Amino acid sequence: MIPITALETTANELMAKAAIEIPDDYLDGLRAAADVETGELSAFVLQAMLENYEAAKEDRRAMCADTGVPRWYVKIGNEARIEGGPVELEAALRRATAGATNSVPLRPNRVHPLWRTDHNNNCGINAPEIEYSFHPDADWVELTTVHKGGLFGSDYRMLFPGDGIDGIKKFFLDTLVAFGKRGLACQPAIVGIGIGGSKDTCMMLGKQAACLRTVGSHNPDPKIAALEDEFKELGNTIGMGAMGFMGSSMVVGCNIETGYCHTGGMPVSVHMFCLSSRRATARVLIDGRAEYRSDPQWFTDYMRRETVEWQPTSQPSRQSG
Repeated sequence: MIPITALETTANELMAKAAIEIPDDYLDGLRAAADVETGELSAFVLQAMLENYEAAKEDRRAMCADTGVPRWYVKIGNEARIEGGPVELEAALRRATAGATNSVPLRPNRVHPLWRTDHNNNCGINAPEIEYSFHPDADWVELTTVHKGGLFGSDYRMLFPGDGIDGIKKFFLDTLVAFGKRGLACQPAIVGIGIGGSKDTCMMLGKQAACLRTVGSHNPDPKIAALEDEFKELGNTIGMGAMGFMGSSMVVGCNIETGYCHTGGMPVSVHMFCLSSRRATARVLIDGRAEYRSDPQWFTDYMRRETVEWQPTSQPSRQSG
């Protein structure tokens, strides 16, 4: 049984890591963008960002004044047993969120939507968000925290099958231009695109693609992988760079995830992870040890399985009577 104290201690550490230590894959992507950026102001901002990341890590302070809205992604092995069960796990994650708000510190960004009640700890009704997935033949629990900006940087549109990939490209470009011109995202960023699913699933897939996949990773479907590369290049041709200045570094990476949808539609969502790309992951083992990493490894073959595990050999007979 995994001790709840081990899970809470790990959650506390992850909160600090996400706020302070920018993942290496994003840093590598940002350095690559800086090497080819031709826009003068955009190049200046990129260099300032890289220096800021180093200062934050050295000083052990959050690298951005707006620390976003912390959220959790939890992957539970099928054989895992948690002391106190999932209810106690959720309580531990809420305590870790509140504790980090005070200790890191994180900016308390969560308020009631109507009464603006603020508990000054980033916790409240349905906050922080906790999403779950499961994994076969495993007895561990993996915790991932993501600190994503909570105001803008996301859009959704219901397209139709006839719109095709060209329609997705148009929506993608329209969204990036709108984000850049109106200051609705902090770029350069990892862009996640969700295609398919129901409306809510489409939004979830796009956000997970942006926040839980690394720069340079590819969807296992080779046609989708090719689209990821094409969309990244396309996004960097609109004439915008860092923070909306003229340049060529709007997109550090583009990740696409899909879900089966209604036959009459093709929902699409676009999400930009802010320039901080704040995420951290740990696998907590049955003995309480934690193994930390920056790649969430959220999307697995099991999560992307396409159909049921069996195929019927014949149609069931219908009995009359």
